[in-house]
Amino acid sequence: MNEIILEMKNINKAFPGVQALDNVQLTLRKGTVHALMGENGAGKSTLMKCLYGIYYKDSGEIIFDGQEVNFLNSKAAIDAGISMIHQELQPIPMMTVAENIFLGNYPKNGLFVDHDKMNAESKRFLDIVGLDVPPDTLLGNLTISQQQSVEIAKAISHDVKIVIMDEPTSSLTSTEVEKLFDIIRTLTSQGIAIIYISHKMDEILEISDEVTIMRDGKYVATHDAKNLTKAQIIHDMVGRELVNQFPDHVDESTDKVLLEVKNLTSPNVLSFKDCSFQLKQGEILGVAGLVGAQRSELMEAVFGLRDVEAGGQILIRGEEVEIKSPQDAIKNNMAFVTEDRRHSGIFGVLPVADNITIASIRNFQKPTGLLDESAMKEVVDHGITSLRIKTPSAKTRIENLSGGNQQKVVLSRWLATSPDILILDEPTRGIDVGAKYEIYEIIDALSREGKSIIMISSEMSEIMGMSDRIMVMCEGRISGYLSPEEATQEKIMELATAFMHTSEAVIEEVN
Repeated sequence: MNEIILEMKNINKAFPGVQALDNVQLTLRKGTVHALMGENGAGKSTLMKCLYGIYYKDSGEIIFDGQEVNFLNSKAAIDAGISMIHQELQPIPMMTVAENIFLGNYPKNGLFVDHDKMNAESKRFLDIVGLDVPPDTLLGNLTISQQQSVEIAKAISHDVKIVIMDEPTSSLTSTEVEKLFDIIRTLTSQGIAIIYISHKMDEILEISDEVTIMRDGKYVATHDAKNLTKAQIIHDMVGRELVNQFPDHVDESTDKVLLEVKNLTSPNVLSFKDCSFQLKQGEILGVAGLVGAQRSELMEAVFGLRDVEAGGQILIRGEEVEIKSPQDAIKNNMAFVTEDRRHSGIFGVLPVADNITIASIRNFQKPTGLLDESAMKEVVDHGITSLRIKTPSAKTRIENLSGGNQQKVVLSRWLATSPDILILDEPTRGIDVGAKYEIYEIIDALSREGKSIIMISSEMSEIMGMSDRIMVMCEGRISGYLSPEEATQEKIMELATAFMHTSEAVIEEVN
């Protein structure tokens, strides 16, 4: 059995109104991958922030490399040999790869930065993570996967003993995930221990040696990964059996066409072209495709976020409408839940209440110009209650909520505008299995109320389990439609590659 490098014993951490960690424990061994799993809000990230010096625990012990430690900040943790790669990368795109790796720790030659030494050392770390790019390359010129490799190179540049990876594959394709796993195996072969936080059970079972599961801020169990099943993970995470992955959905769409898009084409030659489709009253239209299919871009254009060439039409209830901006879309009772929740979905520093009301703020304006705060409170309270948003209060900053609850707040924001058409782009990305089911229930209930929903998803099971009709795109064009009865992964993939000119298509992560 590998030697223990880290023990966290009876860790407690409370925030106003929330016991975030309740006597949590974790044991990590050298040269192993230890997965940390749990629903959004289970306390995984809070536990890691207590280890990393971002938060200071209220009580408990942290034994690192045989010594009790209490890091007062992340620099102290890094200096000791613990690095953390956050879910949202924080690169500086206008600096070089080498400058990003040695940020804040530049080698000096007298008063000046020793660029030759920095580039040589960076090349050594880049070789370890298998990234073949010149150290003087601007970071902004790299792909997300390559930028993540740079972050790993940066992490191991500090004589690291533990690397914490928080949702490291959330923005990666399946090919890039395998590349990341190769890097992880290289690191563990050198005795480095990895704490791997993820919701993706297939990945966890493939890469992990041990798995610790948390629920509601408490430690549940630690399992040997090779003896673990998905059913056991789900049971430990949610505290109950999830018999069905999706609600019992009944197609209640009508023959009435609510939205019709005709011949929509982007001025960007590499984007969508000549796209036409219909959305019926009460329908959930699933949109599938591979990386580069232009699904998000097409729907962003429908919502007024992207320009289109002349000649295309958007009709609502048979009447042509002009949508040049999101304001135009909102006036036509449309709503859009963005794929990138953290960067373009939430206002992190604002409270839950403001995040819910911000899209419908004009509805609360009195003739005097002042806001009707009682009406706003009613809408906020209704949103929190109806969508079962877990938050200490409406005044809590949304950035302090779990990902699943942040997603519910964004949904509540758009529902407050009373939309008829909702465009949901990757509505469950980065959300645990229990919260996913709750989002599915909300989507199902909205369709039963007569709302029409466009749901873009990279998860085959989600597309097949939630859609009344599936529209598949390939290289900017609509390649076909499938009913739920005839849809299989093979048929979706056949349509998703219908216009491919190369066999090197990269398939998005399919859960």
